[in-house]
Amino acid sequence: MAYAAGKNALGQCDRCGQRYYLKQLHKEWNGLKTCPSCWEPKQPQLELRVNVVDPEALWEPRPDKDTPAGEGVVKTTKVNAFTDKTLDPIGYAFSVSQMESNVGTVTVVIT
Repeated sequence: MAYAAGKNALGQCDRCGQRYYLKQLHKEWNGLKTCPSCWEPKQPQLELRVNVVDPEALWEPRPDKDTPAGEGVVKTTKVNAFTDKTLDPIGYAFSVSQMESNVGTVTVVIT
């Protein structure tokens, strides 16, 4: 569809009500047609901000390990009663291929 050129068409400023040539009116972000003296740009505070959050975890992490899975060292700590030094008297290397465990039983006595 074709529109007329409108060289001499008049329009009214939606803000101040003055008459201007239609070519002189500017369309604002809110749809108003205003004259050059009434025209205001959109305030940046009216723009929606993208919610940016810090990531909390890595996606599919691959930790760097020195030992293959299933191997490690068990160490115990013991505090000497005569001196306040912490000792590590036991260090035992192990390899796990299968593991079993027992929790035990609980006896309830009602009196």
